[in-house]
Amino acid sequence: MEQLFAALEGGLERLNSAPTTEALEAVRVELIGRKGLIAELSKGMGKLSPEERVATGKKLNEAKQTLEAAYEARQAAFKSAALMQRLEAEWLDLTVPPPGVAPGVIHPITQIQTEIEELFVSMGFAVLDGPEVETEWHNFDALNIPPTHPARDMQDTFWVEGGHLLRTHTSPVQVRGMQTFKPPFRMIAPGRVFRNEEVDASHEHTFTQLEGMMVDRDVSIANLTYFMKTLLAKIFGREDVTVRLRPGYFPFVEPGFELDIQCMVCEGSGCPVCKHSGWVELLPCGLVHPQVLKLGGLDPAEWGGFAFGLGLTRLVMMRYAIDDIRWINSGDLRFLNQFGGPRA
Repeated sequence: MEQLFAALEGGLERLNSAPTTEALEAVRVELIGRKGLIAELSKGMGKLSPEERVATGKKLNEAKQTLEAAYEARQAAFKSAALMQRLEAEWLDLTVPPPGVAPGVIHPITQIQTEIEELFVSMGFAVLDGPEVETEWHNFDALNIPPTHPARDMQDTFWVEGGHLLRTHTSPVQVRGMQTFKPPFRMIAPGRVFRNEEVDASHEHTFTQLEGMMVDRDVSIANLTYFMKTLLAKIFGREDVTVRLRPGYFPFVEPGFELDIQCMVCEGSGCPVCKHSGWVELLPCGLVHPQVLKLGGLDPAEWGGFAFGLGLTRLVMMRYAIDDIRWINSGDLRFLNQFGGPRA
């Protein structure tokens, strides 16, 4: 019996020095579990005399209470250490200001539109806006494109109820500008346009244009060329932008031209953006057709003008060497975060 009590004293030391909760539990089971040392000692009590049983029973109870207290103290120490470790890991300084909404970048279309607006405003142009859902008259008829005109087949239109449509170009704002302002005047009209086209690397059903118009006396192609060269030099930040002016047919201008820019993605060697031609159609332009002036309420014998339509989406692709137009409207933050620019 004395040897067994000595073993209990060693067990107390083992409880106090158990390195882990698992080791602590193993010692508890060995000492005070149902089949542990205390239980084994209790089985031998029947061989003792009544006086010895009283004394031995008292010692067993004291030993058991001592071991249980040591076990609970050690277990509490483990819990306290785990709590402190968790608090350290989850520590939060409540005095630090919250991060708030993560800043984003301004969309490249918006960036370049803002630059162009500032440029033209500095040259005396007003910035106009118009509805995206247009009447057939403003979108086609007033621009010298009557119902039977073959030019309507050149633009796949999204039609809506009531004979209205999603505007296929920003040119209707020209008509509204002529009806609103008295000449001479200069105006630009940036905005989204819509065409029912099959989407590929260089075509989208929704893109951004910028329409420009100048109405005055004695307006010539030289005026048009000056403003276009000024525009491209500003946007690309270089004077050596390679362009070409070739005849083009547009019902609302006469004569009409296509201003093409050498592809700045492939430098003219050919790629999907330029359809492997080395050139990108950037800017249809020309002198305003007399019939358009009439429909806008102006006398073509007194007034003339030039007009142009600039594709901002393709201009962005040229400026930043974007090889697929579908990235522009993708909303993909990985793509948009590449553009430094001003922060929103």
